[in-house]
Amino acid sequence: MTTADRQLRRARLVGIVSLGLHAVTGLVLPLATAPWSALSPWRSAAALAGVLAFTAGQGAATYAAMTPWLGPAARRRLLLGYAVAAAASLPLLGPGDAWVWIGVSVVGTAPLLGHRGWALASCAAAVAAGLLIDLRAVAAIAVIGAGVALVSWWQVWFWDLLLQAREGQHAQARLAAAEERLRFARDVHDLLGHNLSIIALKAELASRLAAADPERAGREAAEVQRLAGAALDDVHEAVRGYRTVDFGEHLASVAALLRSCGIRCTVSGSLGVEVPEFAAVLREASTNVLRHSRAAWCTIELFSGEGTDDGKVVLRVTNDGVSAPSRAGGYGLRGLAERLSAVGGTLTARAGDGRFVLEARA
Repeated sequence: MTTADRQLRRARLVGIVSLGLHAVTGLVLPLATAPWSALSPWRSAAALAGVLAFTAGQGAATYAAMTPWLGPAARRRLLLGYAVAAAASLPLLGPGDAWVWIGVSVVGTAPLLGHRGWALASCAAAVAAGLLIDLRAVAAIAVIGAGVALVSWWQVWFWDLLLQAREGQHAQARLAAAEERLRFARDVHDLLGHNLSIIALKAELASRLAAADPERAGREAAEVQRLAGAALDDVHEAVRGYRTVDFGEHLASVAALLRSCGIRCTVSGSLGVEVPEFAAVLREASTNVLRHSRAAWCTIELFSGEGTDDGKVVLRVTNDGVSAPSRAGGYGLRGLAERLSAVGGTLTARAGDGRFVLEARA
């Protein structure tokens, strides 16, 4: 149980005790004002039963109002028991000054009923019952009861406010957890998607070369084994703590990989600052070159903020084998655009003159 949960439980206990004082008042005052000396033993027993039944019903209503996890059926049973006890208290106790205090408690308990219609109905019933006594009883029930109801309403309103605040904290925590899961899934995709795509391509190449060029097929198979081990290491590092991707390391690795696949790759320029999102852009760009194109060459250009008009750093990957951008959706170019947008960057993809250009700015 968290500190906030313990504080909420303490606030609930304070609210129950405070509202319970109304029930104590509804118990003590009728007992103090009842004409016990003028009542027969059976009549005294009935009056005592009426007071005790009403007090128990009022306690049930207080518990229902301060227990949010209570089911609807259980809540209705408790409130129905309170209504029955309140209705039975008048004939058991009898009209008189003693019942005036129960009428005050009925009006004061109205905010605990949780429904405006039920609250108004209980107040109307208490005032109507007061007419059986006299007009002064009606005035006492209405005026004093309204004051007690105001205090009860304030306590219930404050309790509901605490519950809403706690629910807001839970919602915020659930949102943060969902965002963290999404980020982890995206990072795992970034780490595995690139390597698995290359592994699939090289495994296919090895199978084709097995008969024609066994020696090269063996080299490709060894490369598949190396990439699989690297992918496994990446996953272990990601699970241990979301490793920080080194852009320079990835740039060198991607360039070497493209060259090993027969694609002329040139790298020029430098960023000057570290942009973690660019590593994911570079992985996606190289994967697209190998997976979706028959590129013969690829250039990777880096521009620092001093070399651009808007002062942003730029990563531009150009190749001659893609005629159209890869399809949007999933964790492809659209996912990268969302990541860059979160840090004030942009991602553009354009095709023309036999070239495909992917440009990231941040």
